[in-house]
Amino acid sequence: MAQFSEFVGNHTLLFIAFFAVLGMIIYTEWTRFQGAGTSLSPFAATRMVNGGEALLLDVRAATEFKTGHVLNAMNVPVGDLDKRMHELQKYKQKDVLVYCDNGMRTTRAMARLKKNGFEQLHTLAGGLAAWEKANLPVVTK
Repeated sequence: MAQFSEFVGNHTLLFIAFFAVLGMIIYTEWTRFQGAGTSLSPFAATRMVNGGEALLLDVRAATEFKTGHVLNAMNVPVGDLDKRMHELQKYKQKDVLVYCDNGMRTTRAMARLKKNGFEQLHTLAGGLAAWEKANLPVVTK
């Protein structure tokens, strides 16, 4: 125990950094768990969208949406989600596939949707970057 105390005393900043990183990891995983939904690969997402009436929800900013998005996706930036929730109410009982660039904003959007009663939530694993990497089509109109 004395060696541990000595280590902490000699490497205080390292010890603080360790707990800061650990806290960030726990927070990220907790928020991901709160908005838990099924994570789909780009090809599984394509099958789901082609097989039914799923909503593709792009939660990126409008300027990012204009640079490229999945065909028939609806753009509701994550910051505007609460204000525009009324537009999404008709999809409450349907599959909703949420995506952004790489999946970070998706977690916040999923938590808000889940809080508003959406049950069939899915994420695009890796976001639009994974979609493009799989050579699937992106629309710029």
